[in-house]
Amino acid sequence: MKFIETLKLALSAIWAHKLRSALTLLGMIIGVTAVVTVVSVIQGFNSYFDEKVAGIGSQSFSIRRFSFDDFKNLDTIAAAQRRNKDLTLAEFEYLRERTQLIDRLGARANATRAQIKRGSQILEDVPVDGATANMADIDNLDIADGRFFTESENDAQARVAYIGTDVANNLFPSGNAVGNDITIAGLPYRVIGVQTAKGTVFGVPQDNFITIPLKTYATNFGNLINQRSLYMVATAKPGVKFNDAVEEARFLMRTRRHLAAGDKDNFGILTPDAITGIRDRVLGTVSIVAIAVPSIALVVGGIVIMNIMLVSVTERTKEIGIRKAVGATRSNILSQFLIEAIFLTAIGGVAGLIVGEIASILMNIYSPLPAFVPLWAIVLGLGISAVVGIIFGLWPAWKAARLDPIEALRYE
Repeated sequence: MKFIETLKLALSAIWAHKLRSALTLLGMIIGVTAVVTVVSVIQGFNSYFDEKVAGIGSQSFSIRRFSFDDFKNLDTIAAAQRRNKDLTLAEFEYLRERTQLIDRLGARANATRAQIKRGSQILEDVPVDGATANMADIDNLDIADGRFFTESENDAQARVAYIGTDVANNLFPSGNAVGNDITIAGLPYRVIGVQTAKGTVFGVPQDNFITIPLKTYATNFGNLINQRSLYMVATAKPGVKFNDAVEEARFLMRTRRHLAAGDKDNFGILTPDAITGIRDRVLGTVSIVAIAVPSIALVVGGIVIMNIMLVSVTERTKEIGIRKAVGATRSNILSQFLIEAIFLTAIGGVAGLIVGEIASILMNIYSPLPAFVPLWAIVLGLGISAVVGIIFGLWPAWKAARLDPIEALRYE
């Protein structure tokens, strides 16, 4: 019997029991939908994390007081606090003068919350940080109006400020902020630039900030230690391997701090890979469980299909007997029922993928986190559907193929 004829027989059997077939597919549809939706959420979260948090694609790394390994447990935290010292501007200058593989080396100090005023308008607890002028290029800042401050303004400790959109809208609701004065912690500053709105990251506003020159920040807010600690950000030169630039920075820091060959680093270097590694370690198991749990619905759907196929074999015993009597082989009968089971699961898989895609679109509209269905998830969904059809359809098909034609013809 030709494959196309076997396929027609399978389709006609499915179509003859439309309601039963539809109800049978529900388990597969729900299972595939759940798996696809979970995968789309995980993929969307990873993409969002890489873009907003880890800065994947910027190919920059930072040198800080602590590394991720310093926070393994209470003992390592205590040891790191004793061993690691705050970074200094002298160390920043040391690296900047000696590095050969780093393209840009900038520095930034962690923010201090301060009161901001303009006339009668007052904003409380606005994060104010300090940065070198080249941080605009390193961070690829998107400036909506005005400019970032210059290196000469940093050296002169000029009181100029680069502000976020929320600060600009609150202090200058009906006018241009650039060129006007504001008061930061009691001192006057001239606004020279406003950043393009960035929205939120995990619900935390990204447009409520003020950045001032690093040396101005150190003079007006105090030494760059503790909550105002300094950290450096670097990018590798074009054509230089990223890891080579990282290792050069590590070597220079160890040399500057007079560390012996066997001494542990008393500073931390954070790379995009290190950040995503932490994400994977923390969320990897959660992701596996999140995918495994809805996969149970696929197994349940497969069991339902197997049960319905067994019922179908019993109902069509006489039909099987007639087909065998007119020359159908065991392989013909096996193929018919197996194709029927696979086709049922395939329909359920396609329907589940469509519903999952719709769910991801709705999440993109109504959720702050993006969600998208990758191509491999589509292939995986269809593949799982086919495998479920083969596994759970094989026993009913084999049972049908093994029926004795004489006994089948006598069946009532």
